[in-house]
Amino acid sequence: MAAEQRKRDSVGMRMEGCRTNNGFVLNEDIAEPDPCEPGSSRDPPQPNAAAAVSVTASPEPGAQEPYAGMPKEVLFRFSGRARYRVPRELLFWLVVVAVCLLVAATVTIIAVSPKCLDWWQAGAMYQIYPRSFKDSDKDGNGDLKGIQEKLDYITTLNVKTVWITSFYKSSLKDFRYAVEDFQEVDPIFGTMKDFEDLVAAIHDKGLKLIIDFIPNHTSDKHTWFQLSRTRTGKYTDYYIWHNCTQENGITIPPNNWLSVYGNSSWHFDEVRKQCYFHQFLKEQPDLNFRNPAVQEEIKEIMQFWLAKGVDGFSFDAVKFLLEAESLRNEIQVNQSQSPDTVTNYSQLYHDFTTTQVGMHDIIRDFRQTMNQYSREPGRYRFMGTEASTESIGRTMMYYGLPFIQEADFPFNHFLAMLNTLSGNNVYDAITSWMENMPEGKWPNWKTGGPDTSRLTSRLGNQYVNAMNMLIFTLPGTPITYYGEEIGMGNILVTNSNESYNTNTLASKSPMQWDNSSNAGFSESNYTWLPTNSDYHTVNVNVQKMEPSSALKFYQDLSKLHASELLLSRGWFCLLRNDSHAVAYTRQMDGIDRVFIVVLNFGESSMLLNLQDMMAGLPTWLPVRLSTNPASKGSKVDTRGVPLERGEGLILEHNTDSLPHHQAAFRNKCFVSNRACYSGALDLLYSLC
Repeated sequence: MAAEQRKRDSVGMRMEGCRTNNGFVLNEDIAEPDPCEPGSSRDPPQPNAAAAVSVTASPEPGAQEPYAGMPKEVLFRFSGRARYRVPRELLFWLVVVAVCLLVAATVTIIAVSPKCLDWWQAGAMYQIYPRSFKDSDKDGNGDLKGIQEKLDYITTLNVKTVWITSFYKSSLKDFRYAVEDFQEVDPIFGTMKDFEDLVAAIHDKGLKLIIDFIPNHTSDKHTWFQLSRTRTGKYTDYYIWHNCTQENGITIPPNNWLSVYGNSSWHFDEVRKQCYFHQFLKEQPDLNFRNPAVQEEIKEIMQFWLAKGVDGFSFDAVKFLLEAESLRNEIQVNQSQSPDTVTNYSQLYHDFTTTQVGMHDIIRDFRQTMNQYSREPGRYRFMGTEASTESIGRTMMYYGLPFIQEADFPFNHFLAMLNTLSGNNVYDAITSWMENMPEGKWPNWKTGGPDTSRLTSRLGNQYVNAMNMLIFTLPGTPITYYGEEIGMGNILVTNSNESYNTNTLASKSPMQWDNSSNAGFSESNYTWLPTNSDYHTVNVNVQKMEPSSALKFYQDLSKLHASELLLSRGWFCLLRNDSHAVAYTRQMDGIDRVFIVVLNFGESSMLLNLQDMMAGLPTWLPVRLSTNPASKGSKVDTRGVPLERGEGLILEHNTDSLPHHQAAFRNKCFVSNRACYSGALDLLYSLC
């Protein structure tokens, strides 16, 4: 015990009287000298041991420089010196300033950057009537698999969106707008699996899909209607029913309201013993949108298709969603006409059956449902509305209010309704939209559709390229009806087994793919409509091999639109319009170039003096793109630009004097989405 105590005391004395290593671990192969024994660091070093312990020896307590293994008290003493402290603090504040500048720059860039164009703004839409596009199962009818087969072709058009018209399970009434089941694909087009495969294939190609939706009415075969006519539960008031009388087999309706297709819009139902209201055919009873349960049903249908991956809807016939509850008679256009002879829709002012108070509230609710599926980045859901017969003022209301969104845009049919062409007519169609469109909204342009005559038949084949140039060089989204890119025309329908009005079938003929039987549309011996007789020369296969074809020109236009900021989001300034021509410019702040577009919609050739319209033009300007392939890459004399009938040119002018800054064009310039370009930073900003 005494020996152990003496050993502990000895260790304690050495720890008290000597300094510890403080971090250095000596090589275990080298014997550690006892600093309290002779030969320690306090004694003069032995010559043969100096090298072995030099790395671990500590300086004298009064050392003036830092040394390895110093304790923290010594470290703090040296770190406080100016030559160590100042660089450290300088580096710290440089890092703080750099971070602050980076955050400020990021916030500034975000604040001044304009909103990026969404997918429905960045490129063209391609509208397909599915029964006429491509038949995959040899039954003479186009189908969903047929569309999928032709997606590679659609991508060559440089479009961003595929728009498919109605494919729901329907009767043959009114082009499948008498829907029997909104959540089923009509067997003529395929199955739900075919639709799901099509959606996946479209997205794999980098495209988006929008579909038609008709909320106003259903088929009289729909389950809801069958339950409503028997007054079953909540379905009793899903439709608009009113008492009416019958005398000698003739129905006396509640008022004088007329169907779009003529005659009374009321039809007597033998089961319910009341009249139901139909804005269209009697096989298409109108839903009662004053019933909240109906609105919820429609929202659930929207959610069903959105969950399937649909990127948006075109809502059709929305102005008919509500009717006046008072059932007041509508006013006759001709007051002297006998009321008994008023049977045509155009003979009444439809103040009580269209665009009623509350209708826009319903559309806003639709928008809110769409927004619920737009929260995922890159998955914005588009909403368009059909308003083809509305006045320009009422049409613009579908854009919504500054802080209350409705449609992304109502579809613009003004150019599609032109039956005669002139520079003045085209100018009126352009300015009526641009001057009335709410600030910050986005325009769109289409030249045809399922319910209008085809461009070639309506205006003439020589104007196809000029009209396509027009819609691709105007601000906004161009919309192409299938076949317009190759100049397809109407067919003459003289004998059809279809129950449709034959006058509305002319623009729905099968797509012309090649010069084989049925234009490559179908291998069946019979097609639901005949192909156009010109399909041997007007078809995709022929035109994709011809450098001067309408298809090649369309592809060049769509590429230019996709690659040029001047066209996708620049300013539009009108230079001139007359009975022959329209001339306008496209430009953007920060880009020292101007596109000058000149189009001859007259009946003869002409010379157009651009120098009279725009100051500072050089004598010669290069042609960027022309409807005449021979002119591409050439130069034209701006004192007299020659234009053949139906010819269009896109000229390129290098200048920093942009027309929208000039007083002469102050009231002739429009912009949909203001932005400026910085070449130094290669970015867009909004503080122009």
